[in-house]
Amino acid sequence: MSAPRPDLTIEGLGKRFGATVALEDVDLRVPGGSLVCFVGPSGCGKTTLLRVIAGLETPSEGRVLLGERDLTHVPVHRRDVGMVFQSYALFPHLSVAENVAYGLRIRGVAKRERLTRAQELLQLVQLPDVDSKRVSQLSGGMRQRVAMARALALDPALFLLDEPLSALDAKLREGMQVELRRLQRRVGITTIIVTHDQEEAMTMADLVVVMGDNRVQQVGPPLDIYRRPVNRFVAGFVGTNNFLPARVVEAGLVEVAGVRSPVAPDATLPSAGSELTVAIRPESLRLRQRAPASAALEGTVVFVRDLGRVVETRVRVREHELIVSGRGGFGEGESVWVELPEAGVMPLAS
Repeated sequence: MSAPRPDLTIEGLGKRFGATVALEDVDLRVPGGSLVCFVGPSGCGKTTLLRVIAGLETPSEGRVLLGERDLTHVPVHRRDVGMVFQSYALFPHLSVAENVAYGLRIRGVAKRERLTRAQELLQLVQLPDVDSKRVSQLSGGMRQRVAMARALALDPALFLLDEPLSALDAKLREGMQVELRRLQRRVGITTIIVTHDQEEAMTMADLVVVMGDNRVQQVGPPLDIYRRPVNRFVAGFVGTNNFLPARVVEAGLVEVAGVRSPVAPDATLPSAGSELTVAIRPESLRLRQRAPASAALEGTVVFVRDLGRVVETRVRVREHELIVSGRGGFGEGESVWVELPEAGVMPLAS
């Protein structure tokens, strides 16, 4: 049985490029053996954080620890890190097996041993019959798997991937998400993936790290991030949300567009009379022809979009436009009632 993988710990990390702040006050723990996704909009600092962990950038302050080992000022080649870049960076003049075994060759491993290891890794990434081919003969998805096998050849303590699937078409990308997750589980290696695609993060990760404004906004399991966002930034970035102004009536109760509604059971509220914003997922809303007994908002259908697996209906409620996902059945211009979730709305921090 293999030894447990050490945790990766980031303490008070900051990174500046001249006057530009790229990372600020980042504290994070990545459990050993887990798959973690850094997700956020372009320019939020997620790739810079990955490069600091890899040793490609030196932090302006703070520390990077792997178990008890301080990696902060350890050079790249001594960090025991495997990294896959968006471009794959494979050598066109080498065969697939030689690409996979390249790191072992640099370390002086005997040719027979390194080629045997390459073939084992190609089996692992489900490419058993391409070892003698040139990388130019492979599809994008196959090249991606070769790049992963090469990064894993040295059995690194950390496996880092920067937007690894962004160059693939949508269908292939979905398949590779599942493949990558299965591979990580088989190998048991601590893996960090940078992506701008929140659905990709939700599909693969044990933990999602949502970044924005050069800092960590929220860390948690995918469903916690989706169902209990800590602020409006996270709620707006991960999935689709409806945002409505509200006023606190009493403990556990708010008024939304003139209607009283409970809040989610584990949510905290400021004092009565306070103004705040609530978030409501489109799939949590229901359209009714008549006013239901529960809390509901009266509105008019302004747009309907049939996406096949679900119908997206946009409803004008006072000065707000709500998105409702469901079975549909209502036409533009029709008067409807939007039933609020029985489980309650989610109040947000600013």
